[in-house]
Amino acid sequence: MTTSWQAVILDETRHEDRALLDRLRSDPSIEVLDRLTEQRAGLARLTPRPTAELVEEPMRWIYYPWRRTVVATLGPAGFRRLRLDRNRNKITAEEQERLATLTIGIVGLSVGHAIAYSLALDGVCGALRLADFDELELSNLNRIPATLLDLGLAKPVVAARRIAELDPYLPVSIDDRGVTAESADSFLDGLDLLIEECDSLDVKVLVREKAREHRVPVIMETSDRGLLDVERFDLEPDRPLFHGLLGDIDSRSLENLSTHDKVPYVLAILGAGDLSARMAASMIEVDRTTTTWPQLGSEVALGGATVAGAVRRFGLGQRLESGRVRIHIDDHLDALVTPTGAAHFGVATSSKELPDLHAAELHTPSEAIAHSATRAPSGGNVQPWTITTTSDSVRLTLDRSRTSGLDVAYRGSHVAIGAALYNARVAAAHFGVLGESTVLPTGDTVEVALELTSSATENELAAHYDAMLARTTNRHLGIPADVDAATVGALDAAAEAEGVRLEVITDRAAITEIAGIIAESDRIRYLTAELHTEMISELRWPGQDDPDTGIDVAALALDATDLVKLDVSRRSDVMALLGDWDSGVALGEDSHDRIESSSALAVTVVSGHAPADFVRGGSGTQSVWITAQAHGLAVHPASPVFIYAHTDAEFDTLSPRHADALSRLRTRFHRVVGIENGESIALVLRLSHTDGHAVPSRRRTSTPVVQ
Repeated sequence: MTTSWQAVILDETRHEDRALLDRLRSDPSIEVLDRLTEQRAGLARLTPRPTAELVEEPMRWIYYPWRRTVVATLGPAGFRRLRLDRNRNKITAEEQERLATLTIGIVGLSVGHAIAYSLALDGVCGALRLADFDELELSNLNRIPATLLDLGLAKPVVAARRIAELDPYLPVSIDDRGVTAESADSFLDGLDLLIEECDSLDVKVLVREKAREHRVPVIMETSDRGLLDVERFDLEPDRPLFHGLLGDIDSRSLENLSTHDKVPYVLAILGAGDLSARMAASMIEVDRTTTTWPQLGSEVALGGATVAGAVRRFGLGQRLESGRVRIHIDDHLDALVTPTGAAHFGVATSSKELPDLHAAELHTPSEAIAHSATRAPSGGNVQPWTITTTSDSVRLTLDRSRTSGLDVAYRGSHVAIGAALYNARVAAAHFGVLGESTVLPTGDTVEVALELTSSATENELAAHYDAMLARTTNRHLGIPADVDAATVGALDAAAEAEGVRLEVITDRAAITEIAGIIAESDRIRYLTAELHTEMISELRWPGQDDPDTGIDVAALALDATDLVKLDVSRRSDVMALLGDWDSGVALGEDSHDRIESSSALAVTVVSGHAPADFVRGGSGTQSVWITAQAHGLAVHPASPVFIYAHTDAEFDTLSPRHADALSRLRTRFHRVVGIENGESIALVLRLSHTDGHAVPSRRRTSTPVVQ
């Protein structure tokens, strides 16, 4: 049993360990610390919950001879899981395991002490080798986090003890003779990375000579102005030492130099013109008014963090090229600026009201009818139509510039055009000019025409005029309540009158399953770069220009916390990371909660897959929407991402990485809703009971084309 610097790990299930524990416990000079209950409680609280195997892992007792203390702790797997849990997701669990395979050597344990501890603290290595021939002196305590009780100990022992008290399971070996020409090969053998922080110039060159032979990369951090050097001998075995700054030099020529004689070489390595003014001035005073070049503990600690960052990149195969960089605190402090940016606290309010369609400027019925059509809903409020009016007709055609990735084969746009047609028909009936409507195929889309004829014929559509103008999207959370049979019957009739089948889902288990399906589809939407970009482009934040398309964030009915989360979710780099981790469950939580808070879901279904079928579906959806709102229900379109994708090729186009997942979600959704072969979904509507006030969406102010 060592008593110098290694912790002794004891397992009570082993006879010899139990015997030693009994002796230690019976020794009154040995302190026993047992906080295992708190550790196990902490392990049990982790998210995701640890496996039963991890929870039931046998505990260990750790004996620290130099402290004459025995500590109870979790077994190695549980200990690592709990100790490093707060690293996630700066370092993911998978990345942590990859980094745990690294064996890293550190030569020089003044600056190297901070680096070794930083690596152990972050858990970014699987084993450490420490080498330094020197002992701890009082003058070292400005930069080595040791104490007076450590004076006279070998520097590697001081560092190894501190690491053992942090993580007794991390293998640490030491060489208190330093690295010499005789030991360099064995020290480097098996290393993945070498960190060089020694003062001896000949050793600096020696370890690089050997590292290049063994093809081991070298990192060096010099605390003045945060200089970090990387030499990738693993990738460039012929690379000159120190980037060629010392020319063709041999380590033997640098042996036994005085501090004074080292100065020219140090300046060649560091660059005289790149030193801080204080370091440069001190170099002039070496051996005169100062013993050696200065170092600050705070700068050394920063160097530890810098090297740990470089090690993470190296271990994860991220970009880390040969070269140097300075991470200088003073430079950054000189760049202090006043931060800018909007904080989205509280619920934003819409900055403009919708135009009043009863206003006097609407001189003709055709103009009023066209404006009624613009009040129709559309995905992302993009309003994907062009409206052309004459004295006796209103025409709606697809505006191909106003579509998105979700609008597969323009099916969503055709639903929107169908809703606009329904509005136009209601307005025409109100003004007594309702004529026939036709849907004519034109290639991969349609042209919709509504004839305007003078007629005094009563039409029940006219009764929906005010309700049509009052239709809004209400995204507030609801309080689930029963939807009475009379309301369901009215919704069915509204859909049937337009040739649409309606599925009203009130079963709570079915709603819960659909909530999970839609939440997962929304997560995929966030994690698919093109879909995410389009979704974020639809949002209108306070202080932005107020175009008459898109969705005001005030209309999302989010609280202050969720608004901030949404602001973070705008970042494509964040979504890319979540995608790489196959994570981001929280991205679908808002959708899940809103679906779960619904009283019912209404799914409008049409027979067929042609553009005209989706136009019909849009008219039926608008009829259902207006009827639901007239019966006191809040309505919110909540269609899943996959709603308009039908074929494998369309799923691949929608989200190449997640095509199979979306296809499976669609199959589940169709099964729950009851969609038959040959049918298509037009839209999915949340029906809720809520007191939340809906913020109306703006509409384009462009005047319809008049012919």
